Amino acid sequence: MKVFNIYKVFLALALVFGLGACVNDLDVTPIDPNLATADKILDSEEAFYQVLTKIYAGFAVSGQTGPAGDPDLVGFDEGHSQYWRAYFVCQELPTDEAVNGWNDGDLPDISQLDWGANNGFIRQFYYRAIYQVSLANEFIRQANSLGKEEYTNLPQYMAEARFLRALAYWHALDLFGNGVPFVTEDSPIGSVLPLPAGEARGPELFNYIESELMAIVGDTEDDSQVLLDVGQSMGGQANKAAAWMVLAKLYLNHSVYLGETNSEYYTKARTYLNKITSAGYSLITDSEVTDVYTPYERLFLADNYSADSEIIYSINFDGDVSRSYGGMTYVIAASIGGEMTPNEYGMANGWGGNRTTKALVNKFDAADGRALWFTEGQQLEIDQQDQFTHGYAVVKYKNRTRSGGFGTNEGSSDWVDVNVPVFRLADAYLMAAEVDLRLDGSVSAQSLSYLQEIVDRAGVSLPTNVDLDWILDERARELYWECHRRTDLVRFGKFTSGYNWPLKGNSLSGKDVDAKYNLMPIPFTDITANPNLVQNPNY
Repeated sequence: MKVFNIYKVFLALALVFGLGACVNDLDVTPIDPNLATADKILDSEEAFYQVLTKIYAGFAVSGQTGPAGDPDLVGFDEGHSQYWRAYFVCQELPTDEAVNGWNDGDLPDISQLDWGANNGFIRQFYYRAIYQVSLANEFIRQANSLGKEEYTNLPQYMAEARFLRALAYWHALDLFGNGVPFVTEDSPIGSVLPLPAGEARGPELFNYIESELMAIVGDTEDDSQVLLDVGQSMGGQANKAAAWMVLAKLYLNHSVYLGETNSEYYTKARTYLNKITSAGYSLITDSEVTDVYTPYERLFLADNYSADSEIIYSINFDGDVSRSYGGMTYVIAASIGGEMTPNEYGMANGWGGNRTTKALVNKFDAADGRALWFTEGQQLEIDQQDQFTHGYAVVKYKNRTRSGGFGTNEGSSDWVDVNVPVFRLADAYLMAAEVDLRLDGSVSAQSLSYLQEIVDRAGVSLPTNVDLDWILDERARELYWECHRRTDLVRFGKFTSGYNWPLKGNSLSGKDVDAKYNLMPIPFTDITANPNLVQNPNY
């Protein structure tokens, strides 16, 4: 298994981006010939490759040295502002799948769906996503300016940068709506304040993400920059299937993003899901004699790179060279507390923060092998948010190998080797069945066979009648803590009202909240700094 090396981060990038932030004309030559400029640094195809790795690395680490001390975003805690940690806070903590008990500033408000326009933890993801867009924009800008005909791999690198930009923009669209600042490689640098894409719900950013992704998979006339085919890419490297997944997600959620339903988008989702399901991926179902964990658990272990037949796209971590207090270190360490022994999960410490609610636990049959809880000393009912023992602990992710061994840290530190499974085949199977229901009112025989594979692995039965309610619950059972839940609940119209869970609305039993929470606010700091931006409704 080849693992994409995202860990070598050149100082060159900081120099290139520093210049880009300070001058409008990147062809300006400084008076001091000793100053590094883009044309001096990006003087080979290898140099462009190293800069591309920084864009990938921006999804895994949050600074130049790690785990702390030289942050990408000045003024933010490096751990809290790491991309996947900040995304997990926004996608999981406001749902029935996770509760956080730390009294860190306004973090408790996230689990209560009671945040304001200046919530610091929402703000951290907003700026991280925009930062990733900026990295990709600058890479593409420089590639257009300094690329040479002999750099035969550069068009592919540009396609990957465009994918990473589209991924960050899709996350921003999903969380903050269509009104986020919209900039591309063609936008002026530093001379004007960015304009928003448009109103909170609207087509501008949606259409842009769609057009970018269609181009880099070769489905438009602009096919000069195309991603690698499935089977040609390394683990953690964007390929066509990763882009197909984002396109399918975009189309499946179109009624949320655009404010109206158009069945043509479900048909488009089906098209790209069919490409994924016929691309050679398969569910992990096999075991070896030495395996300690089940095939399902293999997807979330320190050697889950061995599960790349199911994992379509991942954010990669290595306990030696990609150390961060965010990412999978956060996901695992924050889920360990109470009577749990950290070493059993491949960690030196537990942070005692995140656990789950009875609303998720009660969705599982007793025989379901995906119900991965630690219950000793834990109570199912949450009577106090700040008590880790209130709510079952989740042990889905472990920094242990499939045979029960340790990763690179030998269990003596908190730096993990577990890759984030951003997209995997089981998700595509469930999406295909949902599209069938939304288009045709029933699930096709092919999709039923996909669902049968999922439940067979879990050790449970497929119901006689598969409807949308079952799909939503099954997505929770199969995909919990994989950062899909908030998006799913919004799409099904059950995030703010019609379905409640502990702590929602700052109520122990849960209650409906204002529909404004279907969108997160544009941070007050950005609204103040950029008068072109318009706050999302009712914030």
